[in-house]
Amino acid sequence: MMNIPEVKLGLISVSRDCFPAALSAGRRQAVAAAHGSLYECPITVENELDMLKAVADVKAHGVNALAVFLGNFGPETPETLIAREFDGPVMFAAAAEETGDNLIDGRGDAYCGMLNCSYNLGIRGLKAYIPPYPVGTAEEVAGMIREFVPIARALLGLRGLKLIAFGPRPNDFLACNAPIQSILALGVEVQENSELDLLVAFKKHENDKRIPEVVADMAAELGDGNRMSGILPKLAQYELTLLDWMEETRGSRSFVAFANKCWPAFQTEFGFVPCYVNSRLAGRGIPVSCEVDMYGALSEYIGTCVTGEPVTLLDINNSVPADIYNADIAGKYNYRLHETFMGFHCGNTPSCRLKSATMKHQLIMKRSLEPDSEPNITRGTLEGDILPGEITFYRLQGAAEGGLRAYVAEGEVLPVATRSFGGIGIFAIPEMDRFYRHVLIADHYPHHGAVAFGHAGKAIFEVLRYLGIEKISYNQPKSLPYAGENPFC
Repeated sequence: MMNIPEVKLGLISVSRDCFPAALSAGRRQAVAAAHGSLYECPITVENELDMLKAVADVKAHGVNALAVFLGNFGPETPETLIAREFDGPVMFAAAAEETGDNLIDGRGDAYCGMLNCSYNLGIRGLKAYIPPYPVGTAEEVAGMIREFVPIARALLGLRGLKLIAFGPRPNDFLACNAPIQSILALGVEVQENSELDLLVAFKKHENDKRIPEVVADMAAELGDGNRMSGILPKLAQYELTLLDWMEETRGSRSFVAFANKCWPAFQTEFGFVPCYVNSRLAGRGIPVSCEVDMYGALSEYIGTCVTGEPVTLLDINNSVPADIYNADIAGKYNYRLHETFMGFHCGNTPSCRLKSATMKHQLIMKRSLEPDSEPNITRGTLEGDILPGEITFYRLQGAAEGGLRAYVAEGEVLPVATRSFGGIGIFAIPEMDRFYRHVLIADHYPHHGAVAFGHAGKAIFEVLRYLGIEKISYNQPKSLPYAGENPFC
């Protein structure tokens, strides 16, 4: 995957001066050995000067994500100041006691120290990742550090991200509004452009010498699904336009995501539907959200960093008909009808996530733009049923009244034919009907949701929490009512 950061882990141990420093250092060495692929700082931090030396040491070794390890109780001020002085994501974990045969000189009391560490982080307003249960053996702490990697990768990615938008939004798509200040507050840069800027750049790429090579790559990817080969040169021209824009305007930023207008004027002026190009870039780790959905693109990028795999953006689109449910789902999968729905978009899902990916025209747009002719300017979608398997449906959203909120829900795509068009799948999420009413509707979320392939809810939730998102909703079990949920239903 391109367009996501590489995490270089470091490990610093800390020791309170009334405990043996050798105890913390030895436990640190055991964690490093159990992990096997991180930089182990040789300095054990006992005071503020040690802290400065240790932070300088890990920076000098290229570390960009740090684990601070309480090998014993730990010095409260120096250990928490590491999170202030280190320019990157930081996690804290603590050592468990190893054996009942060594609870005098070998007792570290890090279980106690972790409490004061957390308190000191709080009073200093410092952000850090603390695992669900942050006390463990060397092997367990090494496992916590591995779980920190996708979280750190997303946080590093957001710090280096530029969100490029080509707009304005289509009429009646106020749901995709983007309060810019909340995006900037995350450290993400925003570059807004006119749709005309994109059209001018596209025209400059006409007859680009690289087009035949991109067309050949598209044809190879599509294989038997290459049903509209005549549109590929224009799509290749557009792909090169976006990639060149990305390189020429990224500025100081390392990573880019796009939020682009894709209808209705796009088809008449560019002469195609951009969905397939969007899918190809998403497949490389460069999300391109539809309908200038900035928060959709931002959400997609988080999932790309967390999973290291392509994601997609879908409409939470339509209910599953009862006849499909009764024929193909009831009695085979443990979901009620109202726990299922269809996720759909015109054709932006990467081919690696589709069964029998096929180049087609966009049916909805053809109805209005080419109702009485063969498809021409509405060609360019990538259609197919989404591959079955585990998914995480999630979104980070800027609230109209200011601030940020988010949701995360795990479920699956069922191996059931949709009998429909577009990039589409039958999704099942436990208690989806209640989640739909008491989160998506009650909290005013738009119709777009990001989809990560696999159960990534744990890491995505931790990323959102690290970012300071105060309200992170999820699909609560029936035994846990939502605020405002009618108890008599």
